[in-house]
Amino acid sequence: MKVSKKPVVSIIMNCFNGEKFLNESLQSVINQSFKNWELIFFDNNSTDQSVEVANGFQDKRFKIISTKKHLKLYDARNEALKYVKGKFIAFLDTDDWWTKNKLKDQINLFKKNKKVDLVYSNFYVHDSKKRKNKIFSRKKLSSGFIAKDLLKNYRIFILTVLVKKNLFKKSRFNKKFDIIGDFDFFINQSFNNYYAAIQKPLAYYRHHENNYSKKKILIYYKELKFWLNNFKKKHNKLNYKLDHVKKEIFKTKIKIILKDMLNMGV
Repeated sequence: MKVSKKPVVSIIMNCFNGEKFLNESLQSVINQSFKNWELIFFDNNSTDQSVEVANGFQDKRFKIISTKKHLKLYDARNEALKYVKGKFIAFLDTDDWWTKNKLKDQINLFKKNKKVDLVYSNFYVHDSKKRKNKIFSRKKLSSGFIAKDLLKNYRIFILTVLVKKNLFKKSRFNKKFDIIGDFDFFINQSFNNYYAAIQKPLAYYRHHENNYSKKKILIYYKELKFWLNNFKKKHNKLNYKLDHVKKEIFKTKIKIILKDMLNMGV
């Protein structure tokens, strides 16, 4: 397939010591049936062989950017956004991967419906220990102006998203967050932008021990509480049900307590 000089899709991969699963993630990009893309491989001061793995593909569509000092995740995502040339932006982390037609299916949906600003999809959760895949959502994903739906039941994961570059012209990820920056961004954008869902899984989210370390759970808990309080202040005149956020805060608190009990030998 002949690829034009200007890419249609810019794929952002933020990497910090992602060598372990990186080859599989990058190969899933190479294998895309839609070929008109560029990869912004943003190496966040890795100390492993991540950059060498990326360079090993010898693909001219790979744009490898390296930082001199380590940045927080959403600060790094914002930096990577400065290099995109495509009309659409996708995100893939170094331990996840895509199905072959992920970009093709999403681009086709954009072509069919011009009012769409963002396309997301279902995905598989891959258990690294059991080597099994479980579908994320059995319920139908919402389309339209879905802010209220997302606050009740948030089901957008960044690895499934393809979004118009225009959404990042006036706004960026809030770099105060370490864990929930994409949740915050996509919620805020959902009030004024049309989201479309593809019900079939188009990606694989890798569940492994580093996903849920005690430190990350504690940060997640604190950020959700901070976000909830600020949202209430900002939208105090609107009657929104915040079921999802409240449930997540409760579940996260229970996980922290359980981990503390295990550490104490209870």
